[in-house]
Order: sequence, then C-alpha cells, then structure tokens
Amino acid sequence: MSNFTVLDSAEDVAAAAATDIAEALREGARTLVLAGGTTPQRCYELLSQMDVMWGRVSILFGDERCVPPHHPDSNYRMAREALLDRVAPATVYRIPAELGPDEGASLYAHVVETVRPLDVVVLGVGEDGHTASLFPGHPALDAPGLTVGIRDSPKPPPHRVTLTLRALQSARRVIILATGAGKAEAVARAKRNEVPSGMIAGARWLIDRAAAGQ
Repeated sequence: MSNFTVLDSAEDVAAAAATDIAEALREGARTLVLAGGTTPQRCYELLSQMDVMWGRVSILFGDERCVPPHHPDSNYRMAREALLDRVAPATVYRIPAELGPDEGASLYAHVVETVRPLDVVVLGVGEDGHTASLFPGHPALDAPGLTVGIRDSPKPPPHRVTLTLRALQSARRVIILATGAGKAEAVARAKRNEVPSGMIAGARWLIDRAAAGQ
C-alpha cells in the first residue's frame, strides 16, 4: 500500500521531496531516476542547494519525449538546467529518445540493466493519472523488460521512451509528486489503483492540499 503525505503547498511538496532525496543519497543511494514536470523541476532546484556528495551518484530518467536533448520539451534539458549543471553528478545517463522510440528504448534498456538497482525514483502524475509515459489503459503497461517505446501517447508528442511499470515497481524507493487541484481526480483514482501512478506498491506520495481535494 502506498502512503500519502498531504502538505500545505506545492512549494512544501517540492521541499519535502528534495529533503527525502538528499537524505537517501547521504544514506548510500547511488542511482537517482528523474521525472519531468513543474513540481519535480522545483524539487530539483531546491535539491541543487543541498549538501550531497554528487560524485557518488548516477542519474537516470523515467521517461523522455522523442525530441533532441536541447528541445524545450526535453525532460533531460529541464533536469540539466534545474539540477545537473549545478551539481555535476558522477554520471548522467540520458535517454537517447531522439533516435526514435524503438532504438531509444533498446539502448536505454542496456543502461538500466547495467546500473540497477534503481535506488530512488522520482515521478510526477498527469491529470489522467499517468506517470512517466505510462498512460491509463495503454498496452505498454504490460510491457516486459525495463523500457518500452511509445508511438501513440495521448499527450503530445506521441513518440516517447519510458521505463516500464515493472521497472518502476522494482525500484527500492519511489517518490510521487502531485500538486494542484487539477491532479485531485488523478490522486483519488491512484488510491483506488485505477491508474498507472497508483500501481506502484509502497510508493511515497507527496501531495498538496489542492491535489488532496481539500
């Protein structure tokens, strides 16, 4: 069963997540999987100011859109600007999604296999309850292995690469961030295990009052 912590504001959620991640890295976590999105972005900005020995840490990504790494829609670009350029982790494994969903997923599966276990995974949630690029009712939810290419994402752009639900479920620690009233329905459905974000047992949810429906 996942646990849900309700905080006052989106800023409180970002701060709590950054504190959780920094503590995990200080305690010996070596792999950190990053998400895209506005709430994670603020978390990374706060994390960049915390005392962490980044030379021990390898960074991975939960999903990526099939765009070049400098594109405005790139999760890697956002993470680089908010965190990676500020802290210089030992290794950054970006998803080569610009190669297309199939080749990008195939190459990244080898990377994930090499650096497993995934110690800390940060995830956001869409208003439909999706997480990473795993959408409700999508066949990719049943994909075997560690990564899967998406060609028909209901949210643009349609082509993406994502870690599989199995890969996320096997992580040692998963932190899911949801803020704003627009996410309240998704959070409610996740509590009922009806959407992909609600299918990761033991995840720690950090949500603000608006996302909690309060």
